[in-house]
Amino acid sequence: MKKTKNEKHKLLLRHLTLDDYDNIAVLMEHVYGNLGGAWKKDQYASQITRFPQGQIVIEDNGKLVAAALSMIVDYARFGDVHTYAQITGDGYLTHHDPLGDTLYGVDIFVHPKYRGLRLGRRLYDARKELCRNLNLRRFIAGGRIPGYAKYADSLTPVRYIEEVKNREIFDPVLSFQLVNGFHVRKLLTGYLPVDADSKGFATLLEWVNLDYVDKTPSIGGPKNIIRLGVVQWQMRTLTSVEELLKHAEFFIDAVAGYQADFVLFPEYMSAPLMGLFNDKNPPDAIRSLAGFSSEIRNGLLEMAMSYNINIIAGSLPEYSAHELYNVSWLLRRDGTFEAQYKIHVTIDEVSCWGVKGGDALKVFDTDCGKIAVLICYDSEFPELARLATIQGAQIIFVPFWTDTKNAYQRVRYCSQARAIENECFVAITGSVGNLPYAENMDIQYAQAAIFSPSDFSFPHDAILAEATPNTEMTLIADVNLDLLKQVRTRGAARNLANRRADLYRLEWV
Repeated sequence: MKKTKNEKHKLLLRHLTLDDYDNIAVLMEHVYGNLGGAWKKDQYASQITRFPQGQIVIEDNGKLVAAALSMIVDYARFGDVHTYAQITGDGYLTHHDPLGDTLYGVDIFVHPKYRGLRLGRRLYDARKELCRNLNLRRFIAGGRIPGYAKYADSLTPVRYIEEVKNREIFDPVLSFQLVNGFHVRKLLTGYLPVDADSKGFATLLEWVNLDYVDKTPSIGGPKNIIRLGVVQWQMRTLTSVEELLKHAEFFIDAVAGYQADFVLFPEYMSAPLMGLFNDKNPPDAIRSLAGFSSEIRNGLLEMAMSYNINIIAGSLPEYSAHELYNVSWLLRRDGTFEAQYKIHVTIDEVSCWGVKGGDALKVFDTDCGKIAVLICYDSEFPELARLATIQGAQIIFVPFWTDTKNAYQRVRYCSQARAIENECFVAITGSVGNLPYAENMDIQYAQAAIFSPSDFSFPHDAILAEATPNTEMTLIADVNLDLLKQVRTRGAARNLANRRADLYRLEWV
C-alpha cells in the first residue's frame, strides 16, 4: 500500500463486536460490491452471538480494514460435498458446534487499499492460532478462484487449479491460500453460484493442525512420546535357558524401571547358549540352539506382561519342517505376540547354517503406534523400510549381529539413511565381546544407537542416543511421534511427500 509522508499506521488485531456492524458493512461493500455486498445485520448478530471467538478484525487507527469470520463444525455431518449456504446456514452460522472438530472459514476480506500489508496472512495466522488453542483437528475453507473466468474457455477448473499450484497462473485468492499452508482437498461445484468470476466453482482447502491431540480416554489411549530402551549386551557363555532368561531379565527390569515402552535385544540373542553344542558342526549346532527358542520366547513374553513393557526379542533361530529361519519376536505387554522373519539372509547364514529367508514384511500394531522390525541385513535394503513406512510404521527396530567394524558400519549407516529418507525413528542394537569356541559366532562388534530424521526439530546429527562401542550397556531415549507429523508436512525436505508417484511406485509382489 502506498502512503503519504505523514501517514502512520497503528494496526490492532481484535475480536469483532455487535457495535462494529456499521463499519464492517462499509468494508464489505468495498470488497463485495459485485457479490451481494455486506451481511445483513441479523446475520452479523447471529455470527457474533454464536461464536464471538471466531470473528476477528484488524483496525488501523480505529478504522476497520480487514476481517475474518469463522465457525466450528462437526465436519462429518457435511463431508466434502456441500455448498456455502448449506454449511454456514445462509450466513447465520446455525451449524456452529462448539463440540465439533473443524474450524471452518466463513469469510475473509481486506480493504483494497490495504492489500500490500499482508493483513490476510495475519488473519490466517490468527485463525490457525485459534485452531491450535481450541485443539481442533483442521481448518477447512471454501476458496474462490476469481481468476478462472479468464481461462474458462481453455482450461477445466481442475486444470486451472493445477496451473495455479505449479505457479504458471496467479489467482488472487488461491495463490495466496497455497502460500499460507493450505492444500486443495477437492473441487466444489456450485459452491457459491453468484460468484461469476469463479464460474460457481471453488476449492475445498485444508490446513491440518499438527498440534491436534486426539480426545482419548485418560488411560489406555495412544501415546505421542514413546520411550525406547536398547540393550547392547555382552556375549558370555551360558549353560541354560534359565540363566539366559535371568540375564535378559536384569536388563528388562532396569529399562522398565525408567517406564520405557519398548526394549530391543540383539539378533541371535540366544547365542550365549551355543557353547552347549561345541561338539557339533555349525549346521547341527544352530539347529540344536533353535530347540530352545520357544522356551526363551515364552519366558520373555511373561516378562513383557509382568514388567509392562513391549519386548523386541532380537532374533532367535527357528527350525521347523526341516527349514531353518531367523525370526524376531514382538512380545507385547498385553500378552500377545507376532513374528517377523528375516527376509534377506546373509551369504554367511546360508553357507554356514542353511538359513532360509522369509517372504513377508509385517507392520505391527502396538499400544504406541505402528512399528516394523528389520533384522540386520534387511536394513540394507531401502525398499523394506519404505514399504513399512508407507503402511504407517513410525519406529523401525533393527536387531543385528556383526563380527567386524566394517560389517557394523553397513548396518549403522544404512539404518540412519532409513530414518532420514523415511522420516521415522530407527533403533539398532547388537552384541559385543567374544564367544570362544562357538564357530561362526565367536567375535562381535557393535555400537547401539537411536536415529531420527534430519531437520530442525531433531538433533543436529540426527542421533538421539549412542552407545559406547563394544561395551555392555543400555540406551534410553524418548521419541516424539508428533515431530514426525511436522517434518513430513513442514520439514525443509519432505522425502515422503515429494516422491514422484507419477514416475515410479513401490509394490510388494
